[in-house]
Amino acid sequence: MSDSAKFLQTIKDGYTFKGESFKIGCAMLDGQVVSGADVLIPMKTLNRHGLIAGATGTGKTKTLQVLAEQLSDASIPVLMMDIKGDLSGIAAAGTVNDKITERCQKLNIEFKPQASPVDLLTLSNQKGVRLRATVSEFGPVLLSKILGLNDTQGGFVAMIFKYCDDNKLPLLDLKDFIKVLQFVSDEGKPELEKTYGKISTTSTGTILRKVIELQQQGADVFFGEKSFEVDDLMRIGEDGRGIISIVRVTDLQDRPKLFSTFMLQLLAELYATCPEEGDLDKPKLVMFIDEAHLIFQEANDALLQQIETIIKLIRSKGIGIYFCTQNPMDVPASVLAQLGLKVQHALRAFTAADRKVIKQTSENYPETVFYKTEDLITQLGTGEALVTILNEKGIPTPLAHCMIRPPQTRMDILTDAEIDTIVTRSKIAAKYNQVIDSKSAYEILTEKLNEAAERTEESKKQQEEEKETKTTKTTTKKEKGFFDDPVVKSMTRTAGNTIVRSLLGALGLGGRSRRKSLF
Repeated sequence: MSDSAKFLQTIKDGYTFKGESFKIGCAMLDGQVVSGADVLIPMKTLNRHGLIAGATGTGKTKTLQVLAEQLSDASIPVLMMDIKGDLSGIAAAGTVNDKITERCQKLNIEFKPQASPVDLLTLSNQKGVRLRATVSEFGPVLLSKILGLNDTQGGFVAMIFKYCDDNKLPLLDLKDFIKVLQFVSDEGKPELEKTYGKISTTSTGTILRKVIELQQQGADVFFGEKSFEVDDLMRIGEDGRGIISIVRVTDLQDRPKLFSTFMLQLLAELYATCPEEGDLDKPKLVMFIDEAHLIFQEANDALLQQIETIIKLIRSKGIGIYFCTQNPMDVPASVLAQLGLKVQHALRAFTAADRKVIKQTSENYPETVFYKTEDLITQLGTGEALVTILNEKGIPTPLAHCMIRPPQTRMDILTDAEIDTIVTRSKIAAKYNQVIDSKSAYEILTEKLNEAAERTEESKKQQEEEKETKTTKTTTKKEKGFFDDPVVKSMTRTAGNTIVRSLLGALGLGGRSRRKSLF
């Protein structure tokens, strides 16, 4: 049997599955597409997560589009993080050209331009359906990990959440959390220490600085109401296709803290909300995270451990997560080990460090007699990739140099008018884009402090009034006491009698004059 025949048989044996699957492309040998060597991806193992890697301009984004289209057509909802802003074209039909026609002929497929059902979401004030979450939904553990707090500070955050729960103080946005922090370190400190123990002023100051740092990256826009419901990410359109939710996060490239905050909260919410599903024939949701290095570059050890734990466990919920990045080494080894599907586009070897990365990358793929992987990675053309996946038994398939099929949707971005149209037609935009400012910890504590200030002012006024009244009474008593004195009374009577006698004498009515006239 010739090498070509052996190769074809190897690919057919490795990429033939019992359940439902879709074709991502055809395997190549010696730079040529081998007819019949179809590379299929089984739906059953899509919840085993994956990696799409490669240098800029090698076709990663188009591979993302192809995967999202095929999943949507199979009634699987898709969630995509659009960091560069070049995924929105999925919402519009593609256009045929000579290159696409030639590629489709080589792959023996028919090109059917069509738009996929799309909802545009946003974390900021960009056009789209607003994604938000409350501070309470984060909880003390996740919030502490995001802020990078130590055990002592994390315990203090847990105490704050407990205090808010006990006193019915809803923590909805960051201004609520900041207000509570300020309250417990000042006016409310005696109350909390009496019930929950000693409070360190140093801890409150550190936590406050960490929260302000998160605020400066725009977290105020993300924290609040109305909280996004996970079910709205798992919708099926009227035509039976899965809705592709594209989160437009182009303004978060320089704010990795906020992006990693959102991603970890979303993963935690998905894990907490979705029930255990066991071994499904196809996933309930597949998530693609473009520019995945943004999640990991700001992550501390505790945060990485949290991500690793969720990645390990969330597949049992029927959810698959796919990381897209330029360098596969951007993904921590502990997470990389959990990724069953690997699509490796070309890498460039410009430096010794690049060559080292390529060597390490090649060692992550199954050994093959048909390719020298380390060399082939640098020779892959645009729209070509090394592919390996897990079969139904969890065994990696043979490594295939694959020509990827072209996407059926537009390989370009939407215009502003097209974005406006999609947002206007969205069935969930009205639900989440309304501004809600419920009465929460900030308002309740502000009222409490204002009432306390008013009571203090009233008490002060009352004390001043009582003081004035007391002074008046004292003065009156002193005056009254002067005339009640016996000596004063005697002097007053003497003076009064003298005056009366003088008046009577002047009138000729004095007693002595009268007696004289009688004798």
